[in-house]
Amino acid sequence: MKSSTKKALAFVLAALLVIISIPVAKSYVANAAASSSVVITESSGWLESAYVKWNSVNNAKGYNVYYKNASAQDSEYKQLDDSLIRQYKTYFRADIPGLKAGEYVMKVVPIVSGSESAKLAATTGKLTVTAHTREGFAFSSSSPAKTGSGAYNDDGTVPSNAQIVYITDETKDSVTLDVITNSKGSKTTCKGLTDILAKRQKGYDTTPLIIRLVGQINDPSGLNSNGYLQIKGCKNMTIEGIGEDASAYGWGILIRDSQNVEVRNIAVMLFDDDGISLDTNNANIWIHNNEIFYGNAGSDKDQAKGDGSCDVKQNSTYVTVSYNHFWDSGKCSLCGMSDTEEFFVTYHHNWFDHSDSRHPRIRVGSIHVYNNYYDGNSKYGVGVTKGSSAFVEANYFRNCKNPMMSSLQGTDALGEGTFSNEAGGMIKAYNNTIIGASSLIYANAKSDTSDANAKSFDAYLASSASEQVPSSYKTVSGGTTYNNFDTASTMYKYTADSPEQAKENVTKYAGRVNGGDFKFTFTSADDTSYAVNTELMAKIKSYTIDLVKVGGSSIVAGGTTTTEPAATEATTATEATEATETTTKAEEATTAASTQATTEAPTQAPTEASTEATTSETATSSKVYNPTKSKKANGFTITGSLVSKGNTKYNGLTLKKSLKMDSKSSIQFTTTKDNATVKIVVKAKKAGASLSINDSSEGLEDIGTSVEVRKIKLAKAGTYTLTKQDLESYVYYVEVVE
Repeated sequence: MKSSTKKALAFVLAALLVIISIPVAKSYVANAAASSSVVITESSGWLESAYVKWNSVNNAKGYNVYYKNASAQDSEYKQLDDSLIRQYKTYFRADIPGLKAGEYVMKVVPIVSGSESAKLAATTGKLTVTAHTREGFAFSSSSPAKTGSGAYNDDGTVPSNAQIVYITDETKDSVTLDVITNSKGSKTTCKGLTDILAKRQKGYDTTPLIIRLVGQINDPSGLNSNGYLQIKGCKNMTIEGIGEDASAYGWGILIRDSQNVEVRNIAVMLFDDDGISLDTNNANIWIHNNEIFYGNAGSDKDQAKGDGSCDVKQNSTYVTVSYNHFWDSGKCSLCGMSDTEEFFVTYHHNWFDHSDSRHPRIRVGSIHVYNNYYDGNSKYGVGVTKGSSAFVEANYFRNCKNPMMSSLQGTDALGEGTFSNEAGGMIKAYNNTIIGASSLIYANAKSDTSDANAKSFDAYLASSASEQVPSSYKTVSGGTTYNNFDTASTMYKYTADSPEQAKENVTKYAGRVNGGDFKFTFTSADDTSYAVNTELMAKIKSYTIDLVKVGGSSIVAGGTTTTEPAATEATTATEATEATETTTKAEEATTAASTQATTEAPTQAPTEASTEATTSETATSSKVYNPTKSKKANGFTITGSLVSKGNTKYNGLTLKKSLKMDSKSSIQFTTTKDNATVKIVVKAKKAGASLSINDSSEGLEDIGTSVEVRKIKLAKAGTYTLTKQDLESYVYYVEVVE
C-alpha cells in the first residue's frame, strides 16, 4: 500500500473515532508512524481504571487527555493529570486510575503551537470499567477499619481530601509533600518517598494518601537495612503502580504497625528479603493485583529464589491477599509467626504459577483460601501447623504435588514431609478441582479414588460450604480441632466462583493491568522442578521498559504549555476536583477540565534551567558543616569525634567522614531569620535512633541504618543545638538555609 493511501486511511479512521462511539471493551487500530491527527491504536477499560494508546502527531508539542462517564447524560470531560501521560519509543499512553465501575470515553487532544487543536483530536469508543472484588477479611465488618481500600473509597473513586504523589525513577528522592507531624497540626515538608513515609509513621497525618509509581523504580535512597521501603505507623494509604509496567526493582515493601493500607498493580523484582512483608501489628491490609518475581538469593538453601514472596507475620490480621501473580516463587507466603495470637487472613484468586510451596503455610490463624489457581506446584499447596484452621474452597489445583498438608500426619507422615516438627493444623476442604496430585488423604472420603484415614489425614472433606467439621476429628500432634470460623456469625460475606470459573478469572485478571508487560511461558518440566529457572531469572535481571518520558507536556485547558512533567509534584484530589470547574470549548460542546493543582507549586512550571537554579541546595545556603572537609566550620560550634562509617554521596559531594553523635557531641548554630531550614545527612548505628534540636526530636526520630536526609523547619530565629537523644548516630553533613 502506498504511503499516501496509508495517510488517507489514517485520517479517515481518526475522523470516525471522533464522531462515532462504539460500545466495546477493548478496541484496536493498526499502529503507524507519526500522523497528521491523533490515531488511537488501543483503548480499554480494566479494574477501576481505563487507558488509551495513540501514535504521535506531526508538530504536536504535547497532549491533553480527557475522560467522562459515557452513561450519564450531563457528564462533562475531566482533564487527566499530566503524570498519567507517558511517551514510549513507538507510542503514547495515558491511564486513568480511580474510576467507579461503569462506561467511559477518553479523548486525546494534541497541543500545537501552544494551544489545543480540537480538529486533530480523537475519542475512544465506550470503555467498560469493572470493580475490584472487595472481599475477604480486610473488608470484614468485625475488623478495626471495616475496609482495606486504603486511600480510595470502597467504590474505587478518590476521596475529595486525598493527596496524590507521583513517583518516577527520576523523582523518587526529590518529590515533596507536606506531612502533619505533631498533635497541633504543624506540617513538615518532606523530600523523597522514604522521607514522606518516615514522617507519616508518627501517626498524626491520616489524610488519605495515594502514592503512584510510574515506570520502573530502582531502589530509592533511605531503604532500611534489609532493602525495604518501610510503611510504618501509616493509615489510609495506597501504593500502586500505573499501567502495565510499574515495578519495584531491587527492593521490597515492609508494612508494620499500619491500618487500612492497600498495595496494588506493582511488579516486585530482585528484592533482598521478602517481596512484600506484613511484619507486625497490622490490620485491614489489602495486597492485590501485584506480580511477585524472584528475589535475590539468600544464605539458606531454600532461599535460592529469594525469601518469602508475600509473608503475613506477627500479629497481622484482617488481611486479604487477592489476584496476585506469583512467578515461580520458592516460598510463596508464610502466614503467621506467633504461637498464640489468633488472626484472620483471606487468599483468593491468586495465580500460584509454578511456585513451589507455602500457598500459604499457616501457623495458629483462621485462614480462608478460595478460588486460587494452583498451577504446576512442585512441593505443596496449603500447609497447616500449630493448631491453625484453614477453609480451602473452590480452588483449581493443576499438577500441584501435594495440594493440602498438615504437619506430622497424612501425606506429611508418609516419609516425604515438608514441614518441621510443629504440631499439625486442620483443613476443611470443599468443592476443589484437583488434577495430577501425588497424594491427598481425606479424613472422611467416600470415593474409591481417594485415600481415607480418620486419624492421620490431610483434610476433612465437607459436603457443603456450610458444613461444620465434627470435634471428633483432631490433629495427630497437638490434638486440636477445626474451629469452624467459616460458619460463625463473624464470617464476612463473599461469593465463590466454581473452580473452573476461578481459573478463568485468575488467568485474566491476576497481576498488573492486562497481566503486565512481562511475558514468559513455563514448560511441563517446570511442574515438578523447584530449581531456579535460569531463563526466567535471566529475563528478570535484564528487565527494562521502553519508557521515554513521564508527562505529556499537557496544558491547563486554555492555558500555557507546561515544560516539566508533574511527576515531581504532589497533587491533592480536592484541588483537582475544584479545578474541574474551569471550562474550555472543544470541537462539539463545552467540556470541563481539571487543572493539575500542586502543593505549594507555581501555576506555570519553570523551565529545566530555572528548575535547577531554584532547587539547588547550595545556591541559597548560608551555613554548611561538612565533616569530610574539616571538624570546624564557620557559623558552627562543634564538639565530638569524627569517624569513618562508609562513604555516601549528597548534593554532588562524596562524604567520607561523619561526626559521631554520642553523649559528648553537639552541633550549635544560630539563625538570624524566622522559618530557616536545617538539612541533616545522617544514619544510625542501630535503627530507631533519634536526634534533638533544642530538646525537640520532631522530624529527627527513628533514624535508620542507611543514610537519610532529614529536613527541619525552625520557626523562630535564634541559637539551636543538635544533640543525641538516645542511640548513637552519625552526621555527615549539615546545611542551614535562611
